[in-house]
Amino acid sequence: PTETIMTPMIWKIPAGTRFEGAVAPIGRGVGDRRIYVLDADLAPVPVGVIGEIYIGGSGVARGYLGQPELTADRFIPDPFSGSGRLYKSGDLGRWREDGIVEFAGRVDHQIKLRGFRIEPGEIEAVLRADPRVAEAVVLLHNEGGRSFLVAYVVPREGEALSVTDLRRATVAALPDYMVPQTIMLIDALPMGPNSKLDRAALPAPRIERALVPPVGEKETAILSVWQDILDIGEIGVTENFFEIGGQSLAAVRIVS
Repeated sequence: PTETIMTPMIWKIPAGTRFEGAVAPIGRGVGDRRIYVLDADLAPVPVGVIGEIYIGGSGVARGYLGQPELTADRFIPDPFSGSGRLYKSGDLGRWREDGIVEFAGRVDHQIKLRGFRIEPGEIEAVLRADPRVAEAVVLLHNEGGRSFLVAYVVPREGEALSVTDLRRATVAALPDYMVPQTIMLIDALPMGPNSKLDRAALPAPRIERALVPPVGEKETAILSVWQDILDIGEIGVTENFFEIGGQSLAAVRIVS
C-alpha cells in the first residue's frame, strides 16, 4: 500500500511453484515491519481465521494531507507495541501455519446475508481452485425482496466446465450460507476503462424456481404473515425462511 511507503511484505516463490487456479500469498513482514491480522475488536485472530491486515513499524505514513477524518480512521495507535501507528489496510487475510499471510479479499466487498458476514474472496477461491476456471466473482443479488449469492465464472479457453461440478465443489468446501444460489458461466468479466470489474455490467442472474401455492386456510394465513413480516412479494410454501430474508427477530414476530 502507498500508505506504508515501501513494500511491507514479501513472499519468495519456491522453485518450481505454479499458480494455475490459485492465488499467490502476500508473504511475511519485511525488516522491522509489524504485521497483524485482527478482528473487529482489534484482537489477533487464530491461524486460518480471516481478519483485516494491519501494518506497523517503519514506513507507515503520518496520514493523508488535509484529511484528518480519513487519517484518524485508517491510521490508529499501535496497541501492541506501545508506540507508533498501525495502518488499517482494508485488506482481508489469514495466517498460514508457516507464518505466511494469504490474501482473502477486501473489507469493502464484504457481504452480509441472513446475519452472516461473508467474504466473497473465500467463495471465489474455491471456484478458482478448479483448473478449468479462469476467473470468478461472487456478488449479492437482490430481487423481489430476497437476497442471494450469485457466482459468475469464466471458463479457461477450450475447457469444458459444468455448473454441476462447480456447485459440488462449493457444497463440499463451504458452509451452507456461503454456497451461491446461482452459478452463471460467462465468456468474460466486464471491465471498465480503469481495468477494474464493472459489476453493474454483469448479466442479471437467471432464476428458475416454481412457486408452490398454499392449500387451505392455514397455509394461506401463514404465507400471508410471512409476506407481511418479511415485506416480500409472491412466495410459495416450500420457501426456505432464511433464504428469503428471514432472521431471528423476524421469526419472533412471525410466531407472535
